[in-house]
Amino acid sequence: MTPLRTIAVLGMLALPIACTAQTSSTSASTPTGAAAVPVQTAPIVTGLPDFTGLVEQVGPAVVNISAEVAERRQARMEVPDEEDLPEIFRRMLPPGAMPRTPGGPQMPQGPRGGVSMGTGFLISNDGYVLTNHHVVDGADEVTIKLSDRREFKAKVVGSDQASDIALLKIAATGLPALRTGDSSKLRPGEWVVAIGSPFGLDQSVTAGVVSAVGRANPYADQRYVPFIQTDVAINRGNSGGPLLNTRGEVVGVNSQIFSNSGGYMGVSFAIPIDVAMNSVSQLKATGKVSRGQLGVSIQQIDSDQARALGLPDGGGALVADLVAGSPAARAGIERMDVIRAVNGRAVNVASDLPPMIGSMPPGSKVKLTIWRDGKPREFTVTLSELNESLASGGSDLPTPDDAPAATSRSNVLGLVAQDLAPAERQRLGLEAGEGVRIARVDGAAAAAQLQPGDVILSVGRASVGNVAALDRSLAGIKDGQTVMLLVHRGGRTQFVAVTAGEGRGAG
Repeated sequence: MTPLRTIAVLGMLALPIACTAQTSSTSASTPTGAAAVPVQTAPIVTGLPDFTGLVEQVGPAVVNISAEVAERRQARMEVPDEEDLPEIFRRMLPPGAMPRTPGGPQMPQGPRGGVSMGTGFLISNDGYVLTNHHVVDGADEVTIKLSDRREFKAKVVGSDQASDIALLKIAATGLPALRTGDSSKLRPGEWVVAIGSPFGLDQSVTAGVVSAVGRANPYADQRYVPFIQTDVAINRGNSGGPLLNTRGEVVGVNSQIFSNSGGYMGVSFAIPIDVAMNSVSQLKATGKVSRGQLGVSIQQIDSDQARALGLPDGGGALVADLVAGSPAARAGIERMDVIRAVNGRAVNVASDLPPMIGSMPPGSKVKLTIWRDGKPREFTVTLSELNESLASGGSDLPTPDDAPAATSRSNVLGLVAQDLAPAERQRLGLEAGEGVRIARVDGAAAAAQLQPGDVILSVGRASVGNVAALDRSLAGIKDGQTVMLLVHRGGRTQFVAVTAGEGRGAG
């Protein structure tokens, strides 16, 4: 039997205090010995909200969800002890149910199979329920319990892992339903409320503020979701529950917590309701979610890269690679282009781009603002349908029989490269005559964290297919000049900025 775990939480609530400004105690216009009159300033924050009315109104539309996996499937699953799970992001399921991860369902072993529990909420009077994909993923039977204790078997209309959204349906009418708000108008500091079933405790209410919006999640494969970060107390079992504004409107779907222990640590994430409802409308119509695709591999821009590219700031998404024949390639987008805006909407960081493109249906025409050769340009791209299978990996380590034919001489960047053998290019998924492999790094190359085994595909926009081409491309580089190298490592391609002369003399 799993021992009951008690979590003690110590909190401190900061009450608003009006600030005052006081004049000098003596002045030419104030009689000696007379008390100065303080100047009152209006408080920026007044009072604390009372959520009782909101909870009474919206609570009946929040439901409890149980998802059961049959024993026949359960017997084939191997699940580690909960204490052995290393992931920093843990799904919010109650004690006794293992957290799910984007890689696949994990359920507890037992004679009756596995059961996970989560939260959901009604979005229509005729029984449509919204929850997380990971709450019902792989379930053979889903049961929904309403706030009035009635229970219904639910049909999974559709589920989408990329947005972590699932749409369920129960056979009932005349049900209470929540109103959806506008998550795009959320601002950091705004009060929000969560209702759910943490650790199986139905209709639990917690409140807090929006900590940030448009937050990328580097720990899960959900790059199409600009998460809402809050400090609302969220735990396992809250998954799929509503995040509400003070008007009682749903602005998000609680999905994840950031935790080393599996419990609440002050950082929780919700899926914006506009992203969720976009998935819902497609799931209801077709049973699946389709997304637009540019066909580019992008990376974040650091200060060295911004300087090398002549950018006025570090905003944008740097194009590291393109899929052959993709919409971006057909439109004329190139490696080392920087995507600065989509339909006039700024791309501030690279993680802004996937949600922008993914929210549009295939066939949409988008206008991209591109930075190339020190100036902005406009391109129109017709999006194709997202195909996740286009991502490919491969080993970056050559085998002994590859025997590269030529080795480059030392250069101002402190790297030595070798030609690639045809078999090695094939394993890496490279075209014939593409790339040279780094054999040794020193100086600037080492300072830029290049490694032996990395493959250099281009110097700036100039492709390199052998060491002679690399030597020519680097021949005119002088100390202090920053060079953009396109590097292939671990199945991924990205630009690395290397400043000539850096790291020289370091032991």
